[in-house]
Amino acid sequence: MQNVRWWDAAAIAVTVVIAALTLLDPPFGPDDAATCATAGAFLLVHLLWGRRCVPEVDARQHLAIAIVYAVILAVGTAIEPSFAILQAFLYPFVWSTSPSTRSAIIANLLFAVSIVAGYTVRSGVGGLLAGAAVAALSVGFSIALGLWITRIAQFGNERARLLDELQAAQGQLAAMHRDAGIADERARLAREIHDTIAQSLTGMVMVAQRTERRLASVDGEAAASARGDVELMEQMAREALTEARGLVASLAPVESDGGLAEALRRLAATFERETGVRVAVTADAAGLDRELEVVLLRCAQEALANVRKHARASAADVVVTTAGTPPEVVLAVRDDGVGPGDASPGDDGFGLAGMRDRVALVGGRLEFGAGAAGGTVLRVVVPATRDEKGAAP
Repeated sequence: MQNVRWWDAAAIAVTVVIAALTLLDPPFGPDDAATCATAGAFLLVHLLWGRRCVPEVDARQHLAIAIVYAVILAVGTAIEPSFAILQAFLYPFVWSTSPSTRSAIIANLLFAVSIVAGYTVRSGVGGLLAGAAVAALSVGFSIALGLWITRIAQFGNERARLLDELQAAQGQLAAMHRDAGIADERARLAREIHDTIAQSLTGMVMVAQRTERRLASVDGEAAASARGDVELMEQMAREALTEARGLVASLAPVESDGGLAEALRRLAATFERETGVRVAVTADAAGLDRELEVVLLRCAQEALANVRKHARASAADVVVTTAGTPPEVVLAVRDDGVGPGDASPGDDGFGLAGMRDRVALVGGRLEFGAGAAGGTVLRVVVPATRDEKGAAP
């Protein structure tokens, strides 16, 4: 019952009950008026202060409101013993608003003392015994029930925490399965292209070379024209083969289990072995979200594929740094090739539009252009931190 309106209704109800019990026993006298005034004082204190303690306050404020309620309870009980019905509100209230079990038990003991004091003031030694009996029964029941409910609440909170962890683990597992499925499909496509299109183009280049050698011993204008056509066929087949190999390289999965830096080094080593282009890797970004690592790795892979297909470069650099507030991760891929010319993120053949869309999904941006010393520079900037929903802040 942590809705403050329910506590307001309960306070009003217990005040009405106390007033009704007082007014149902005429004739009316000063004690009846004092009891109603004390009940009104309780309601006023609750509406002006007590309701602000919902759903929870710190230990000092909780002790302060408990002391004020205990004084009201003692005064009301000293005037009219039936005023002790106020306990029906006070005990649940202090348990619900308490910051700790210790604070709730202290408040319970204060109310017990106030009951004993009220009965004693009202009836002397006989009231002391009656008040002690009432206080012992009520506070014992309150503490037992409060501890039981508190324990249940703790179990509930622990269960909720474990459920959140389970759901988070399930989400991570689903993401890993999805990534694994995507990687498997990319690997399958790479194998299919390598085993079919690339092999066919390789065969076409070999046939063109063989035909050119045979035509070399034939004279005449027709033979010269045929040799020109064969050379054109060979050139087109070689270009298509280069494109196919670049596509295979961009689709081939690169494992990131050892971290982004290690994955980039493996990618660079493979690229250098296949193309002869020297690739230097510098990466100091650690502790990144796996999704960000995958995005940066795929961008580096696509950037090197563009270097393979278009740059005609002899060397390239892959640099990953973290800087700024809030921190951002910057991936820069530079080459010493012919430069981008008029290409922009959206032109066919460069894959930049898809890269830009991938980066935008994690709240990043893509920069592409000519380098200061020539060649091409591609920069990917993404936030280093993620919010609770998994989106970039």
